[in-house]
Amino acid sequence: MKRGTLNAGDGLAIAVDDNAAGTVFRLRGRVTIDSSPALRDRLLAMLRVQAPTAVIFDLTEVPYIDSSGIATLIEGLKIARNRQIAFCLQGLQGRLLHLFEVTGVLALFKARGCIVRPVEKVS
Repeated sequence: MKRGTLNAGDGLAIAVDDNAAGTVFRLRGRVTIDSSPALRDRLLAMLRVQAPTAVIFDLTEVPYIDSSGIATLIEGLKIARNRQIAFCLQGLQGRLLHLFEVTGVLALFKARGCIVRPVEKVS
């Protein structure tokens, strides 16, 4: 799968890299109904081509996510779980963390054995 940065529309940049922990999706910008289809396509393409030990979504630089973005993450979680791949969220903070807590989405990710980890600097 091609690595690097993709501009997904609505100001969302998606960078995909591999490291010792797994495949990392670093998102920067808003995840909306306009940008989530490109994110979904990139995620599903990666899951079809390879079986990483983990998929990590770094949401540190995501100020906003709508229901289509959340649905994309949940779909990825379901596919990863079926393929026995860890699916993790990283860098949730502020409004995003609150949204994921009050909607119960955070518990979904925690219940699947992946905790929300603090932001790690990866060189």
